Amino acid sequence: MAANLKEVRERIRSVNNTQQITKAMKVVSAAKLRKAQQAIVQMRPYADKQNEMLRNILSNLDGDASSAFGVNRVVKSACVVVVTSNRGLCGAFNTNVIKEAVKTIESKYADVRAAGNLSLLLIGKKGNEYFKKRYADCHIISDHVNLFGELTFGRVTAISKSLMDQFLEGKYDAVDVAYGRFKNAAMQFPQCEAWLPVPKIEVEEGSKKMKADYIFEPNQAELLEHLVPSILQTSFFKFNLDTQASEHGARMTAMDKASENADELLRELRISYNKARQESITRELSEIVGGAAALESA
Repeated sequence: MAANLKEVRERIRSVNNTQQITKAMKVVSAAKLRKAQQAIVQMRPYADKQNEMLRNILSNLDGDASSAFGVNRVVKSACVVVVTSNRGLCGAFNTNVIKEAVKTIESKYADVRAAGNLSLLLIGKKGNEYFKKRYADCHIISDHVNLFGELTFGRVTAISKSLMDQFLEGKYDAVDVAYGRFKNAAMQFPQCEAWLPVPKIEVEEGSKKMKADYIFEPNQAELLEHLVPSILQTSFFKFNLDTQASEHGARMTAMDKASENADELLRELRISYNKARQESITRELSEIVGGAAALESA
């Protein structure tokens, strides 16, 4: 019984130590989340409106004006950008983003992969660890795995500009981005969006096509040359900000649940410990009473 009590005490001590870690991680994640959430909340309306404007413009161009970033080509080669976190302990967040990327690879780009023309650009260590083991037949690009160590617009722009240049050169006919879209601390949604070429606005059959009401100054061609790359770079930066906020939100929620589970486990262990202790005391008292009775009868 003494051995059992010692084992329960050690388990209680172990769970207490683990709970201290999970509570500390929750506090750290909450602090990081506030900063990351502020960044994506401020960026998203601007980026979404820019993206809507870009799709509208490219769907309604006049005359000879055009942008190479909006031209649909036969997809013979493609690149899927997978944005995950560097660290775990954030629930199913990374797994869900990876699943969304795998779904796109296995369905949308199955033929491209079979031809050996699919590239995977991996941002974040968790995605890198997964795809390097299971997708060796794809061209793995892991030069930017540690991007979240210092997430700045300049560093992200260098990646997006490289992808845009390769798209223009014809190395890639399509680029998709898998990331975690942030809603709040408890909800994050994995998504895989087509980034290049810029998706056109879909018009239902029989409906009247709306004309974009924009005035171009100095002219369409010159403005598109500067406007389109800028909007695409902003959009790519938003994907990374979304994922960063989603990671911290998922980790904060996971650590909160872990702390609650530790409380429940501690409650059960203390009940078990008290029961075992009571049994031990009762047995010792019984032995004392029995010994005294034996002495009196002798």
